[in-house]
Amino acid sequence: MSDSEAKILIVDDEPAHCAILSRLMKSEGFKVLTVNDGTAAVDSIASQGPDVLLLDFMMPGMNGMQVLEFVREKDLGIPAIMITGYANVPGAVDAMRAGAYDYLAKPFSHHEVVTIVRRALEERRLRERCRYLSSREAGSCGLRETMGPGDVIGRLISEVNLVARSDFSVVIVGETGSGKELVARAIDRYSCRTGPFVPIDCGSIPETLLESELFGHERGSFTGAVARKPGKFEMAKGGTLFLDEISNMPLSAQAKLLRALQEKKTYAVGAREPISVDVRILAASNVDLLELTNTGAFRLDLFYRLNEFCITVPPLRERKEDIPYLARVFLDATNRELNKNVKEFSSCAIEKLLAHDWPGNVRQLRSVIRRAVLMADRVVTGEHLEITGAGPPIAELPIEMSVAGWKQMPLKELLRNGAAAIERQVLTQALKYTGGNKAKAARLLKVDYKTVISKVKRYAIHTNGEPNGAGEKDE
Repeated sequence: MSDSEAKILIVDDEPAHCAILSRLMKSEGFKVLTVNDGTAAVDSIASQGPDVLLLDFMMPGMNGMQVLEFVREKDLGIPAIMITGYANVPGAVDAMRAGAYDYLAKPFSHHEVVTIVRRALEERRLRERCRYLSSREAGSCGLRETMGPGDVIGRLISEVNLVARSDFSVVIVGETGSGKELVARAIDRYSCRTGPFVPIDCGSIPETLLESELFGHERGSFTGAVARKPGKFEMAKGGTLFLDEISNMPLSAQAKLLRALQEKKTYAVGAREPISVDVRILAASNVDLLELTNTGAFRLDLFYRLNEFCITVPPLRERKEDIPYLARVFLDATNRELNKNVKEFSSCAIEKLLAHDWPGNVRQLRSVIRRAVLMADRVVTGEHLEITGAGPPIAELPIEMSVAGWKQMPLKELLRNGAAAIERQVLTQALKYTGGNKAKAARLLKVDYKTVISKVKRYAIHTNGEPNGAGEKDE
């Protein structure tokens, strides 16, 4: 639906006001319908199907609130912008509680009303498009509903549909919180496999226990092994094994994983007889695995074995058209969870959501919306949105040097030492921010992983970001 196809219904009992708004909307390229009372508005809504209502609050007979109630009861999904000459807070609150999209008090600027109408139209387009695509694409794998209706997700769905019916191993790359497991589950859901979907977080299991988790163990195979335990490979027989954050898997486990995939059999810890392997492997990573192979942190042969097909999940900042839809999904879910009835987001709230870069991606957006719904009454405003985490806190990095120190070394050496001090402090802060994850720190600082490893050794920095010694160490 383009602007030239959009129909705006103006409802106002003052013909002069109707005429002014009509000329304004026509000048912006919209189709315009006008009526002067609530009863005629209901008839026009039923017969003409407008896309947006500009609805006067106070009218004789059937007033604007009653028209709004009619739209809500019929579940027509038409955004209504309430207009009144009596600016008062209770009236605005009542209108928003009744389901109004927004509220304007006379006199208002032409720019203000046009901006709100266009925003209402855009939100309606997103809703309609999502419903259309959900009904049209049986192969959408549920990703439309969970990730959004935008074109970027459409291309992602095409990739999922392309590879799902094959038995290819797939590497899914994306930032933390971007939805990698949703993609993995969608691939499994539309695959030909009938077995279970079994996830394992490779970064949360100690290296000493990872082999047992993957391949299982026999009773008595080690201290504490009081019974036989099946591994994830055995549990996923006939289905899909999802190796989440595989970049964190230690090299010793990578070697055993590669052998299991090549020989299609595994040995439980302490077992003499092998177990046949019939699983499809989906692996997720928040870093480029090929870059890790260059540093020796990931086996190149395992990378080629896993990377039969690669899907990149885009970060939320690259698909901001999905933000209003996802915010609404999280609002509705939180309403059900808290038994609340928060209706909408204010225009200011939507603008604030769209302006943020969301370093924590969809996971961060969900947390922000849940808290906002908890705090809000009927409408989520910008004040309810407590958005943090735009990036790591970068403190000032002063170089303190006494006059005596200046006199003891030439400028070239002074600058070199100062640069090293700044570099060390920046790297220390980056590692603190990423919880000691050197791969994340490398992406944050836009350098390669090998550089971070080298400088951590050079400056003797612990992986938790704390310095280990006061000076540089020789490599």
